[in-house]
Amino acid sequence: MKLVKDILYKVSLDTILGSTEKLVNAIVFDSREVKQNTLFVAQKGLTFDGHQFIEKAIKLGATVIVCENLPKKILQEITYIKVTDADIALAIIASNFYENPSSKLKLIGITGTNGKTTIATLLYNLFQKAGYKTGLLSTVKIMVDSIQHNATHTTPNSVLINKYLNEMVELGVDYCFMEVSSHGIHQKRTEGLQFSGGVFTNLTHDHLDYHKTFKEYRDVKKSFFDSLPKSAFALVNLDDKNGTIMLQNTEAKKQSYALKTMADFKVKILENQFSGLLLTINNNEVWAKLIGSFNAYNLAAVFGVANLLGIDKTEALIYISELESVSGRFQHFISEGGVTAVVDYAHTPDALKNVLETINDIRTGNEQVITVVGCGGDRDKAKRPVMGRLASQLSTQAIFTSDNPRSENPQTIIEEIEAGVEPQNFKKTISILDREQAIKTAIKFTRKGDIILIAGKGHETYQEVNGKRSHFDDYEKITELLIAIES
Repeated sequence: MKLVKDILYKVSLDTILGSTEKLVNAIVFDSREVKQNTLFVAQKGLTFDGHQFIEKAIKLGATVIVCENLPKKILQEITYIKVTDADIALAIIASNFYENPSSKLKLIGITGTNGKTTIATLLYNLFQKAGYKTGLLSTVKIMVDSIQHNATHTTPNSVLINKYLNEMVELGVDYCFMEVSSHGIHQKRTEGLQFSGGVFTNLTHDHLDYHKTFKEYRDVKKSFFDSLPKSAFALVNLDDKNGTIMLQNTEAKKQSYALKTMADFKVKILENQFSGLLLTINNNEVWAKLIGSFNAYNLAAVFGVANLLGIDKTEALIYISELESVSGRFQHFISEGGVTAVVDYAHTPDALKNVLETINDIRTGNEQVITVVGCGGDRDKAKRPVMGRLASQLSTQAIFTSDNPRSENPQTIIEEIEAGVEPQNFKKTISILDREQAIKTAIKFTRKGDIILIAGKGHETYQEVNGKRSHFDDYEKITELLIAIES
C-alpha cells in the first residue's frame, strides 16, 4: 500500500479535494476492476469516457478519484484529484506506486513499423545467453527473466508495464527490452518511464486509421526519441529516410545502423538462403540462422544495442550465430513432400513486400510461390488494395482470405484487397473466404519444391469474427494440412 501524497510526485495537479494521507492498495482505470481502497483514474478513451464510471467506482470501493473534470456530486469521504491530462497522470502515478522500477534496470525501447518484436526478442535471447537476467515486453509474450506471461497489446497499459518492471527488479533483472508502439506513445503509456536507449527500425504505411496522416504517425514515433535523456542512446536505421528525423531533437547519444549507407554498425549480406544468412557486421563475418534482408537489418540493430550496452564484440557475434527465428516471423519448414511452408506476421505492405522479395531472391525461379493473405477488420483500410497488388505481383498465385475480420464483413475486406490487383495479374488470384480452405487450396496447387507463404497473422493463435475468438494457428494449421494431404 502507498500513501496518496507519495504517488503524486511529478503529476501536474489542478485541484485536490480531500486528504492525500490515505493509503491505496492498487491503481485502476477500469471501473470493473475496482476493489476496496483503490485509486481510480478516469480517462477519456476512444470508446468510453471514464468520468461516466466515477460513481460506480466509488460504490465498488474506490477512495481516491483522479480525473480531468470533477463530478457534480462531491463526497466528503472521497479524495478527488483534478489533473490536466489523466493519461499522463495514470502513467506517472503507476510508476510512483511501483517505486519507479524503470530507473532500477536498463530499459531499452524499440519502435518502428516492422521489426520491433524480432529485435526485442532476439535481444532478450542474446542477453540471456550472455548470462544476464533479462526482461521482455513484446507483442508475442512478456518475460520476467524465465517467467512467461501472455501479452495482450504491443505496449501494455502503464499500470501493467510498471507492475512487470517491478517484478523484474525484485528478481534482479539487469536489462529489459520493450516494444514501443505508436499507440502506446500517443496514449502516454510510456510516460514516467526512464529509458536507457531507443531503437528506430523503419516507418511504412500502417495505423493510418488511428493516426490519420503519415506525418502524425512519424511525429508520434519521433516524440519518443525527443524525450530520451542525455544518458541514453538513440540507435536508428539510416537506410530509412525517417531515421535522421528521429535524431533531430534528441539529447541522447546518436548512433546508426545500415546496409546501404555508412553507419556506426554497417552490415553487408554475402549469402541469403533458406538455411540462413552469411553477413559481415562492421567487417566481421558471421553466419546467422535467420533469413532475408529485413533480418539483416534486425541483426544490425541487435549487434548495435549489444555493443552499446557493453557486450564484447566477439561474444555478441557468437550469440548472434546461435539465435533462432521468432515465433511467426519467417517461421518455416520443409514438408515430407518437399514443399516449403513459411508463416509470417507480415500485415503491412512493406512487411509483405520484404517477405515475398526475400523468397523470390532465394528461390531458383522454377518453384511456384503461393501466397495466402488477408487484412484485419476495423483497421487501416487504405493498405488493403496495396496488399492485394503486392501479393499478386510478387507471387505465382495469390489467395485472398479472411484474417481477423473482427466486426467487419469479411467479404467486403476481400473485395477491397482485390481492388488493388492490376489487370495483368487477375488470373493469378482467387478469393476463398474461409482461411482453412484457403490454406488447403494453396497446398493442392503445390508440387515438390514450391513455396507457400501464409501471411498476416504470424504468432496469433486465434481468429476473431464478429467479436468472437476461436482457435486458429497458421503454423499449426499448415503443418497439420500438409501432413494430411501428403500422407
